[in-house]
Amino acid sequence: MKIFIKIIIFFFVASLLNVEKISASEKIKIGLLVPLTGKDSDIGKSIIKSIRLGINKINNSSLEIIPKDTGSNPEKTLQSARALNQEGVKIIIGPVFNKNLIYLDELKDIFFLSLTNKIIDNPKNIISAGINAGSQLNTISKFQKLNKIKKTIFLIPKENYKEEIEKAIKQSKIEISNVYYYDTDPTKLTSQIEKITEYSKRKKNLENEIKRLENSNEENKDKKIENMKKKDSFGKIKFDSIIISDFDESLKSVTTSLFYTDVSPKDIYFITLNQWFDESLLKEKSSQPIYFPSINKKNYDEFIKNYYEIYNEYPNQLSFLSYDLIGLVYYLILKNNYTIDQKMFLNKSMFKGKVGIFEIKNNKINHILNFYKIDDENFKKIF
Repeated sequence: MKIFIKIIIFFFVASLLNVEKISASEKIKIGLLVPLTGKDSDIGKSIIKSIRLGINKINNSSLEIIPKDTGSNPEKTLQSARALNQEGVKIIIGPVFNKNLIYLDELKDIFFLSLTNKIIDNPKNIISAGINAGSQLNTISKFQKLNKIKKTIFLIPKENYKEEIEKAIKQSKIEISNVYYYDTDPTKLTSQIEKITEYSKRKKNLENEIKRLENSNEENKDKKIENMKKKDSFGKIKFDSIIISDFDESLKSVTTSLFYTDVSPKDIYFITLNQWFDESLLKEKSSQPIYFPSINKKNYDEFIKNYYEIYNEYPNQLSFLSYDLIGLVYYLILKNNYTIDQKMFLNKSMFKGKVGIFEIKNNKINHILNFYKIDDENFKKIF
């Protein structure tokens, strides 16, 4: 039996070697569409450097990466994509930005592995490889189940990506009690948060409770009244967790408004979306602990260190994703017997990269992410 297994392994390895020999005479051409000119050129150049790191890791001389400039412009993107097509390219990493996808359905025989995390209204030949809202909400759902969270409310800013969040809520496994929309304008935000958290009602409850104690004959009522006067409100919050789909200063404005309406992360779970380990959040002690799904931090830190040692500069966040994408494309090409067609992304498969696990099926990519919390001014991994 052992001899039989060894024979099978021998022929399997031999067949792989044979594929390498057949493919060695031909280049595996992979296009790259990134901004090399204009205001976003630093992003494009950082992505190219990351792709180089990925190529060095793969160490296969048959791989040929052909970069072209998008100029962060849809027309320029289409022009560059056509040029790649004329060079025999069938699969392209990029473009970076969602706005540059609009004309690419004209090149139906090319697959674009875009770094965007938006999936709504994209052309059919676009595979969104960014960390989309659905992947993040599925990770939050896992956290809900682990902690028996039952009453989650969802806060969504009235911005252009709210449709992506709404679709992700419908398609994910997440449990939501209510969804609220808010203005990012700080002058409107606080009053909206007060309404969502029923702050006026809870503040009135406090006044009523103090009056009740003053008119009562309860033991230690003076001490109870003294303790009540230290509070801002009285009464239970009607939810046990809150998901804030926001970032940067706008996220901080929401958590600050929650704190001032007497809703504390010590009492309910504050959860948000992927923050790419924004270190400015470590200083926001009043909003800690705050939880979020994200890429693998250990791998991310190692990538940044390696990138800096080679290039003496720090990478853009999207560079980390592009580093994995070159490995993913190479893996799928090998798996598809060196044929570049729709089967690469149609059949179910999984790829473990530095970002995390890529789950590929039906021309879609989802990410199986890790989960973290910010507490005591540190990033701590939950799972």
